[in-house]
Amino acid sequence: MQKTAVVTGGTRGIGEAIVDRLREDGLRVLTADVDPRADIVIDVSSSDQIDEQAEVLGRVDVLVNCAGVVGPNVPLWEVEESAWRRTVDVNLTGAFLMCRAVVPGMRERKWGRIVNIASIAGKEGNPNLAAYSASKAGLIGLTKSLGKELALDGVLVNAVAPAVVATPMNAETDPAVLAYMVARIPMGRVGTPNEVAELVAWLSSDKCSFSTAAVFDCTGGRATY
Repeated sequence: MQKTAVVTGGTRGIGEAIVDRLREDGLRVLTADVDPRADIVIDVSSSDQIDEQAEVLGRVDVLVNCAGVVGPNVPLWEVEESAWRRTVDVNLTGAFLMCRAVVPGMRERKWGRIVNIASIAGKEGNPNLAAYSASKAGLIGLTKSLGKELALDGVLVNAVAPAVVATPMNAETDPAVLAYMVARIPMGRVGTPNEVAELVAWLSSDKCSFSTAAVFDCTGGRATY
């Protein structure tokens, strides 16, 4: 039977590449995004909107939480509370709400794959990106906790932590911040969406069978743990 995947933030950048790659593996893939082009037009930070999609989300075999925002690019003491909350709501709470929606069905079917797109910033912290870094660190913690909770249910939960990747979102990043991040990558370049998507495809498949509650780096050598 053909498996169904939902990719949040799937209409551009890393998410779009993941959608294309999963379709290559024969999955039926639905995009979930605030973008009106998405298959499921939804704000993942809204529990009400997710509840409205309960029938669709109840039949999801693979969930990739890729929706994200960079958030405020200023020192922490200059971060507006509303900007902090929006960043955490999308990057972390959105993943929590989506996981909560699909996990019951996965447990019932005794098979599922959840891949959370975190960031090296969640491990190391990037200066002037406190909200983003904190939200991605929280996503890593969520991955580890949920992966252990579901370890006997046939549902594997992992995270991918990229360094800076050539995406439309990062094209809007301050050049000085971008230069800082690239300088920390031993390979001396940014990653590509396809490189991240290839890793996600494996984590979403039967070939991944003994890895859960783990974080997989895609950083060109930047990661130190």
